[in-house]
Amino acid sequence: MAKHYQEELEALQLALVRTQMAMAGSDAKLDERVVIVLEGRDGAGKDGTIKRITEHLSVRATRVVALPKPSDRERTQWYFQRYATHLPAAGEIVIFNRSWYNRAGVEVVMGFSTATEQEAFLRDAPDFERMLVESGIRLVKIWLDISKKEQEKRLEARRTDPLKALKVSDMDKVAQAKWAEYSAARDTMLTRTHTPFAPWHIVRADDKKDARIAIIRHILHAIAPADIADSVDAPDPELLFPFKMAALEDGRLAK
Repeated sequence: MAKHYQEELEALQLALVRTQMAMAGSDAKLDERVVIVLEGRDGAGKDGTIKRITEHLSVRATRVVALPKPSDRERTQWYFQRYATHLPAAGEIVIFNRSWYNRAGVEVVMGFSTATEQEAFLRDAPDFERMLVESGIRLVKIWLDISKKEQEKRLEARRTDPLKALKVSDMDKVAQAKWAEYSAARDTMLTRTHTPFAPWHIVRADDKKDARIAIIRHILHAIAPADIADSVDAPDPELLFPFKMAALEDGRLAK
């Protein structure tokens, strides 16, 4: 099984390399730009997924953005301003590990922004993303969903493994205690910001390896030239699927 996973991962990584080469080629559109937003609960596997996506890509044309908390000056700016400065130029792929959706998740649960600011975000985010898409950016939004039991297991591994010490954060301490609050914030976010031009896709990420394979397949189908995308299997629809309201109640999203 491990050998099969590694072989499949390497084949998908090669497809990502070919895709990036095509983006930089002489036949590429001058405005070929990609933004990937990866969101999910603490411990959902975003860092490991990003590592596999970027492992063999060009460091000059690939950027991972994980912004710290805003400075006093940034708090006075238009909310989306500090994210807009990190958007890609031609031929670039930008992956947001911590994206503008912080305002719809941790800021809601932890009270880091006001209810008025949160409502403004939910109203404005679709317009911001529409502008990105209309400017020619290919926008891919993925929510990594895990069960409460799996999160507990992963957070405990962080606390007890010295090699994972840098992954431990203050937010980890309340992730389990505020599980229901995070679920409610997630549901509101998905409901209010899932649009035809910037849809959310959900991946059930309790199995890290299966989730990584599904995510890379989905990204390739979203951004790769047709000849590359056609050579890649679609992700398992039981594992990765477009958000629908029914998923809030039918068990596909962890409660």
